[in-house]
Parts: sequence; C-alpha cells; structure tokens
Amino acid sequence: MGVPRFFRWLSERYPLINQTITGGTTAPDFDNLYLDMNGIIHNCTHPSDSGNHDSVGQQLTEKEMMLGIFHYIDKLFQLIKPN
Repeated sequence: MGVPRFFRWLSERYPLINQTITGGTTAPDFDNLYLDMNGIIHNCTHPSDSGNHDSVGQQLTEKEMMLGIFHYIDKLFQLIKPN
C-alpha cells in the first residue's frame, strides 16, 4: 500500500523529478529506480479494462499476467538503466 498523496507532494516539491522518457530519448543517469507495483500489476492484468467494470474483458491466465508484468518491468529497466 502506498503513501496517500506522496507522489503529488514529491512532484510539487521537486518538479524536475518528472520527466517523459521515450525509446529515442537519452535518459539522465539514475542511481535508483523505485516502482509503484500497484499500477504495473493492474495495467498488466487488466489489459482490456477501459474503466467500465461491468464489461467482461479478455481473461488472462496467471502465467500471461506474470509474463506481462515481467515484460513491462524489463522495458522500464531498458529505458531507465539505473546504476
């Protein structure tokens, strides 16, 4: 469980911490990478969730969910390359 409003507080206090990084952009050097797994897990396990909880989306197997999570984390590490 995360700390309520911590990201907002951190972003307002240190606005330069928020940067958009794409595949073609050279990322600055980072010593650490902290991940909010709640968002990663939800997005990787509910790919067809468009905000409508009444709709029946594609059901993923547990293996597909885990592979999706690992793939996303790998992609983040390739973009950020923390030391």
